[in-house]
Order: sequence, then C-alpha cells, then structure tokens
Amino acid sequence: MEGGPEAASKQEFTEFWKRATSSPYIMRLALSAGIGGLLFGYDTGVISGALLYIREDFVEVDKKLWLQEVIVSMAVAGAIIGAALGGWMNDMLGRKTSILGADIVFFLGAIVMAIAPAPWVLVVGRILVGFGVGIASMTSPLYISEASPAAIRGAIVCINGLLITFGQFLSYLINLAFTKTPGTWRWMLGVAGLPAVVQFVLMLTLPESPRWLYNQGKENESRKILEKIYRADEIEGEIKAMREAIEQEKQEEGLIGQTLGEKMKAAFSNVAVRRGLYAGVTAQVAQQFVGINTVMYYSPTIVQFAGIASKSTALALSLVTSGLNAVGSILSMLCIDKYGRRKLMLLSLIAIIICLLTLTGVFYQAATIAPPIDNVDTLSFGANATCQAYLDAPNVSSWNCMKCLKAECAFCASTGGNHLSGACLAETKEVRAVCGEQKRVWFSDGCPSKIGVLAVIVLGLYILAYSPGMGSVPWVLNSEIYPLRFRGICGGIAAVSNWCANLIVSLTFLSLIHALGAAGTFLLFAGFSTIGLIAIYLLVPETKGLQFEEVEKLLQKGFNPCDCTNPKIDEEKASTSK
Repeated sequence: MEGGPEAASKQEFTEFWKRATSSPYIMRLALSAGIGGLLFGYDTGVISGALLYIREDFVEVDKKLWLQEVIVSMAVAGAIIGAALGGWMNDMLGRKTSILGADIVFFLGAIVMAIAPAPWVLVVGRILVGFGVGIASMTSPLYISEASPAAIRGAIVCINGLLITFGQFLSYLINLAFTKTPGTWRWMLGVAGLPAVVQFVLMLTLPESPRWLYNQGKENESRKILEKIYRADEIEGEIKAMREAIEQEKQEEGLIGQTLGEKMKAAFSNVAVRRGLYAGVTAQVAQQFVGINTVMYYSPTIVQFAGIASKSTALALSLVTSGLNAVGSILSMLCIDKYGRRKLMLLSLIAIIICLLTLTGVFYQAATIAPPIDNVDTLSFGANATCQAYLDAPNVSSWNCMKCLKAECAFCASTGGNHLSGACLAETKEVRAVCGEQKRVWFSDGCPSKIGVLAVIVLGLYILAYSPGMGSVPWVLNSEIYPLRFRGICGGIAAVSNWCANLIVSLTFLSLIHALGAAGTFLLFAGFSTIGLIAIYLLVPETKGLQFEEVEKLLQKGFNPCDCTNPKIDEEKASTSK
C-alpha cells in the first residue's frame, strides 16, 4: 500500500474537526474514497472465517494444506499486480477513474467467489479481488491527500488507515453473522461486493483529483474543485504551490529520466536514496515477517489450534483481536509524533517478540498435556472409522490427541469432558457425524486445552503490540524518508517488497504449522522478529520533525545507530537555550 497513513499532529486534528464541521463536503470526499481502505481490510479479514466453511464444502481443500494457502494468498498475488499497475493507471487515467476501475474488478471478484463451483474458480475470484485491492490500496490515500486541504491532510489521510482496520473488524462481524446461514462462506465472500458498489456510486458524484487535472492542463476544472475544498483566501496560494510542485517534478524527471530503468539506476547510484531504501524496505519486510498476516488471514484457525473447536466461538474471539487492531491504529496516531518513528518500531518489536515467545510456550505446553487416546473407545467406532495410522502403530499407549492430529486424523472427545481420554478416528464427514451424534466434540485442527484461552489473550496482546508500531510506522517512514524526486520509484519498491513478504508468509503458514507445529512456527516468527529488531536498529534513522531535505542530508552523511539524537530536535533545543 504505497503511501500509507501520514502522521497527523494534534494541531492537524483540531483543525480537521473545525473544517469537517464547517465543510461536510471534505468529510464526504474522504469517506467515499476511503471505502477503498475498507475493501482492503474486509478482504484481509473475511477469508480467515470463510476458509473454515470452504473446507467443509470442498473435500480437496480440507485435505490439501497447499490449496488452503493458495486460496488465501492469491489475493495477495493479485494485489502485487494491482499495486504495480496502479501507478501507471493513476497517471494515465486519473485517480477517480482508477478507483472506479478497482471497484468494478473487486465486485466481479466477489461475485465469482460467491458462486464458485470448484476451488480453482474460487482462486480466480481471489486474484480478481486482490487486483482491485492492490489498485485501491495505493490510489485511495493518494486521491484523499491530493483533494484535501494541506492544513489537515495528515488527519484526513489517516481516515483511510482507520477504515482498513474497520474493514477487518467488519469482516469478522459479517463472518459471525453468517455462521448459521445456508451457504455460509458464499455469503461471507459475496457481501464484499456491496461496499464496492457503494463506493462506485459515491465516486461518480465526486470530482477528479484537482492536482491531476491541473497536471493535465485543465486548470479551470481544478480551480472549481479547490473552491469547494479550500477557504476563499487559500485558493490562490494552493494553486501557486501546485504549479510550482508540478514544474519541479517535470524538472526532476529530466534529471533522473522517465523510464523505469533510468529511475532505478539513478536511485541506486545515489547514496542517500540507497540508504533510504535499506531503511524503508527493511521496515516493510519486517512488518510482514513478524507474522501479522498469519493472524489476519488465519486467526480463527489459530484459535482452533489453541483447542477451541467451535467455529462460531473461534470467529467471535477473532472479532476481539480485530477490534484491538483498530484500537492500536488510534494509539499510533497519538504516539507517532510524540515518541518518533524509530523508537515506536523498536518498542513494538520488543513487545512482539515477548508475545511470540509466550505463544510458543503456550502451544508447546498445550501439545504436551494433550488428552490421551483411549484404545477401547477408539476401536468401538469400528475399523473403518478408526485412524489407519493408529491401527498400524506398534505402540498405541503413547498416543495422545496431538499425535493423532499429526497423523492427519481427528480426535473425538469423551462424553465426560473434552480434556479426558478420547478416540482417534479417521477424518471424514461420516465419522465426524457419528461423533456428533454421541454429543461429543470433534477436534481436527487443535487439541482441547485448559490453557487455550491464554493463547487467545496473548494473541490480543500481540495485536496491541504490533498495531501502534510495526502496523502503521513503516508506511509513515516510507512516505518521508526518500528525496522528493525519488519518492514514486522508491515508494513503489518498498510497497512491492511488503506485498511479496506478505505473499511468502501467507503462502507458507499452514505448511509451517504442519511441519513445525504451532509452537515451532511462532518460535520461527520470534526469530524473524529478532532479526527485524536488529536490522531496524542498525539501518533506520529517526525522521521525526525533519523536512525532506534534512532527511536527505542525514542519509547522505550516514546514520549512526548509537547516536539516538535527532538533528532537528537538537537544533530546536539549542535555539531555545540561547
């Protein structure tokens, strides 16, 4: 998502409320375009709950972990393509037209998913939805920032970030609402088309970006739009600033070239830009390799790994973690200008590592104390219903629920309680039905555990640790660490790096769980987070309060990680002391 939420100061928020109340048009514009962020958030969250029911309808999906991963991650693959083409679409077709096009593609993808007769059709729908998300994720913030008064631009753009987290929260709410409805996952995925239709209709009533129009030589149209957004005494100043900025951009294009190859060569030959890319890409990749999207895409599944078998309960608990993500986004707005980008990321990563190590311990303990297998109870279901690996095992006395699940079978809990000895059975719909007829609980993803609730609590703390720091700051950092003439190309590189890291994590999570277990997988993410902590400490400077030119000078000079001072702040302190 190129150019994520910009930092907004307290003054910006105060001014924002004044302008929003006096000119509802500004709020209408921001909310209408910000639905693109809501689509992004909804698509991120909805698949986590829908996957539980997709597995019930398609046996091949239930049996093949790689197919589950493909269904989840193909939206990310589509988003990479959408983000890569989004820049060209924005420049050639305009911001408004790009958003409208993203809505059409997203709506088609939602319909394809809702009516999918086979898993491969579902994958096609996920790619289409992802393509729309990729375009919207970079176009919506751009449109909002270019069509907002400069005095409140940061606060206005933050609306897009808030709508992303609200979209995730809404997706879990919708998932929970359709758990008892025939068609479950089809409704969950199909409903995603409604916000796209709403945004399409609203955007038809809104203008194109005034900056894009001015760049196209349509100065009169641009002025008419600015008259609706700015106060009368601000219009001429804004037009002058826009004219100067566009002229400067054209001059800079002449210096660095216009083709992608020329821009890339110019960027990597500049030491300040190169160091900025090291910092920006490191922050973006670290954001994904802390494992956040395993939670966003698979949180109900993770809750089931913790021993909570009920799908509706797993979805309800996932709703709580999503709500905490929204709370964290608000905390980020309040803290980022007070504590700085670098410090917030480092503190966030330390807390994330602690949470991941705690999750590792919880899942390890849960696996150790898993209920044992009762041989008599298991065989009472008949040879055809019993797990084949269990029947072939030379020593079944050592088997417990976790060993049964690793053998790709399922655990049918005792009628006396989920934590007592139970049966190890073949994982089929027919056997599951027999288990249910006996009023027993069926566990196929995780074993019943008395400490499973602790895993959910730590998962919530992990979200709170992630969202204010590593959730928002990498986008803010990438919006200000590059020199103006390289912001487009460098921001694109960082955004694609983020999406690619996202794809790797989402495409491998279930396979890692199968190979390493839940404890081993979270330990691996704790290791990645530690590497990210060291890399950010060594490579990422503090940019709080610095102008673009000052950041460039800092990078040109070279960043010393042991020097925690901020040249801008030191300069202000010195002038105050005088």
